[in-house]
Amino acid sequence: MNGSYPTSEGRKLLLALIETIETNGNYLSEIDGATGDGDHGINMTKGFRRTKEKLGEQNVTVPQGLDMLGQVLLAEIGGAMGPLYGSFFIDMGQACGDSTTIDKEVFGKMLKAAVAVMQDLGGAKVGDKTMMDALVPAAEEYDKAISEGASFSEALDRMTDAAEKGKEATRGMVAKLGRASRLGERSRGILDAGAASCTLILKTFSDTLQSAAQK
Repeated sequence: MNGSYPTSEGRKLLLALIETIETNGNYLSEIDGATGDGDHGINMTKGFRRTKEKLGEQNVTVPQGLDMLGQVLLAEIGGAMGPLYGSFFIDMGQACGDSTTIDKEVFGKMLKAAVAVMQDLGGAKVGDKTMMDALVPAAEEYDKAISEGASFSEALDRMTDAAEKGKEATRGMVAKLGRASRLGERSRGILDAGAASCTLILKTFSDTLQSAAQK
């Protein structure tokens, strides 16, 4: 992978994200049901499917597509995840700016924007058993890879691996925020649903950006 993903290919990226959530909706709700009310996958699937309906046959840029997804999640999904993921996608899209391609520098800005808005809105940090346990290590590893001279593809792979490890680490944590925090020690031993969905989303970004840039 030499280089970049055209921002004109927003439709492809958006459909890939939608497919990922639709495919994994039951899995995410099963995880959420162990510590919460089990609606994480249901709500995420609802929002992503609604975005698919809104997209229709349109061609959109990456910023347009991410903004569309984010606005639907903000407006139509209840609980904490609608506002969080809505802002996540909107800010990632805005971080593209007027770029015609997403290269390793632009995607780095997108990741930083996602982390920043999550920190501002949710107040969660690594170790709290939330999506931040996947997102923060992923963003940090991506930055580290780029600073070490890694290619875009290598940095994306390292990001995905770090997200996966962060997600798995939530098994050993006690939830400190959200509905799961009411369980205290009983929340240990179970994956966090937000970390799981975040890992799936980051992997979809990675796979889509790499597949297009290799063509």
